[in-house]
Amino acid sequence: MIGWKLFRLRKDGTLGPLFINRTLRLVPGRTYRAECHPTAGFAVRPGWHVCARKSAPHLSKRGRVWRQVEIAGYEPHQRPRAQGGLWYTANFMRIL
Repeated sequence: MIGWKLFRLRKDGTLGPLFINRTLRLVPGRTYRAECHPTAGFAVRPGWHVCARKSAPHLSKRGRVWRQVEIAGYEPHQRPRAQGGLWYTANFMRIL
């Protein structure tokens, strides 16, 4: 399945998660297994959070970039339109 994910774009050009496990550096082409990293102030929702479309109006785009990803072992979640609509939580993700 192909989807879209918003990543943090570091000054050195590397990609990372927006909120959880922020020190992780993600490399395009490599497959990543989802891990659970409980973080204060955030609900525990294991899995890679991926959008069906390149849309997440509730999230800032500053310092962030959309990338197309391939996911496996996913579950769909219908979110409000203001949060982008259809999302997936995936066990595996690869940045294309």
